Amino acid sequence: MSETITDGSQRRAISLSLNGSPLNIEVYPWITALDLLREELDLIGTKKGCDHGQCGACTVLLDGRRVNACLTLAVMLDGHELTTIEGLAQNGELHPMQRAFVKHDAFQCGYCTPGQICSAVGLAAEGRIDDAADIRERMSGNLCRCGAYSNIVAAIEEALPACEKAVRP
Repeated sequence: MSETITDGSQRRAISLSLNGSPLNIEVYPWITALDLLREELDLIGTKKGCDHGQCGACTVLLDGRRVNACLTLAVMLDGHELTTIEGLAQNGELHPMQRAFVKHDAFQCGYCTPGQICSAVGLAAEGRIDDAADIRERMSGNLCRCGAYSNIVAAIEEALPACEKAVRP
């Protein structure tokens, strides 16, 4: 059931919903959600940026709320629902936020884009946006080295109504 390694630590069994599918896996207690996704599950859409929770490149949705996967231990996912950039599209259709990012060319190099999109989807679920200034403030934890911020804000503004309808009945 649990494997012992040289320092005496044991893997822990966790169960979660990952992108809408059940997942049962054993993880070491120190493994982050980011490393679990990228290294063990080969879901490489979530990016490793600073690995300190300062850039937002690793933003994913945990029970619909934005979290930095680099600061979230994998064992903390037990019993929860985790959505990554790979899980946003449904039935072959891009999520409204993904469509808006493409339409508004809200990326250049694309490295921060998965975290930006996941953060924007979480932002829409929070439902506290009145204007572009609110978007800029609430997205300030997601950095873009290329400076595509005006396009990112335009994409989020366009997609918010569709995202809010999907979240709220």
